[in-house]
Amino acid sequence: MSYDTWEKRNIMECLDKLIDYRGKTPKKSEEGILTLSAKSVKNSNIDYSLAYRISSDEYKKFMVRGIPFKGDILITTEAPMGQVAKLNRNGIAIAQRLLTLRPNPKILYNDYLLYYLQSPKGQAKLKARESGSTVTGIKQSEFRKIDIEMPPLSEQKAIANILSSLDDKIELNNKINKNLEEMAQALYKQWFVDFEFPNEDGEPYKSSGGEMIESELGLIPKGWEVNKLKVVIDIVKESTKPGETLKNRVYTPIDVLPRKQLIIDDYKSYEEAKSSLLLYQKYDILIGAMRVYFHRVNLAPFNGITRTTTFVIRGKEKCDVSFNLLTLNQDSTIEYANGTSRGSTMPYAIWENGLGEMEIAFPSNEIRKTFNELVLPMLDEMIIKTRENRRLSRLRDTLLPKLMSGEIEVPIEG
Repeated sequence: MSYDTWEKRNIMECLDKLIDYRGKTPKKSEEGILTLSAKSVKNSNIDYSLAYRISSDEYKKFMVRGIPFKGDILITTEAPMGQVAKLNRNGIAIAQRLLTLRPNPKILYNDYLLYYLQSPKGQAKLKARESGSTVTGIKQSEFRKIDIEMPPLSEQKAIANILSSLDDKIELNNKINKNLEEMAQALYKQWFVDFEFPNEDGEPYKSSGGEMIESELGLIPKGWEVNKLKVVIDIVKESTKPGETLKNRVYTPIDVLPRKQLIIDDYKSYEEAKSSLLLYQKYDILIGAMRVYFHRVNLAPFNGITRTTTFVIRGKEKCDVSFNLLTLNQDSTIEYANGTSRGSTMPYAIWENGLGEMEIAFPSNEIRKTFNELVLPMLDEMIIKTRENRRLSRLRDTLLPKLMSGEIEVPIEG
């Protein structure tokens, strides 16, 4: 269908409901109903782990301007402005800096609105009406003035279905990766925290009567050692030189590494080193060296370069990749880094006389090798899914503006 048939209408003509809790802050509770704020909405997703809770009584008193429902579109109004996601569950409270939009289903398809507001065209319209100096945002009164271009409802659905199919595949890959990571973490706990690794008969070691010996860390399995991190892993300090040509090598800024995700999933190519950058290899482990980044412990899925505010860690043995990665990802390791960090304004971790001094129960080579044979294929599958998501995201981002401008016509069913 031709772009000439598209309509331009004020967004308020296309909504059944706009809910705004600007200026209201509910009282938090340890238990109760999940409450979303702007920080929960990012990159088309809702992170419920960043939500807080309010009591049922507070919910009844607070949610008087309207109740959000599954399928509603959420958009942040500031800090940052213009992040969009679709609510995928009921029974949620909405706090400040979020607008809840409920399209009129006879005029506007909710997924079309979701993608329209994410598109360069939609983002430009939001940007044109933002205000503020230190923190910019968009007021409800300005949001109400936005126009939206849209084809007939059948074409809206066809456009949204193309884009949502890509997002659905990305979400499925993320779930697979999450499950794989949980399996790897569970195996690590079973083997190296509970000491229930398989004995020679394939039975759980400790509960099957495996011999335990005294150590500086308490009882550990016979044949294990207590070692400092700096004894069993190396810090890699090979670096580029300022101005050096890097031939489009991958560059991984430490500030984009995810918090609770083992594999790097956000990076860019880099052609010239403007300052010294550290080189890393596939299966090296990257850790943020400043306190705000200690929790970012990630496996490198390729050879690349990163900032000098990163520890590049490499096991002395190839079979140690999985053991080292999950050891360094433990909360106890992050707490140790916090406790031995230096500096006041921006505390940073140190290796010698710092994190490298942390003692761990170090298993035999055979146990580490067997563990790696189990876990490394999981990590490799996570790398594959992560790369696939990156390709899918690029495809979606390429199609989005073309679909929203009518440059690509879509087939209409029926």
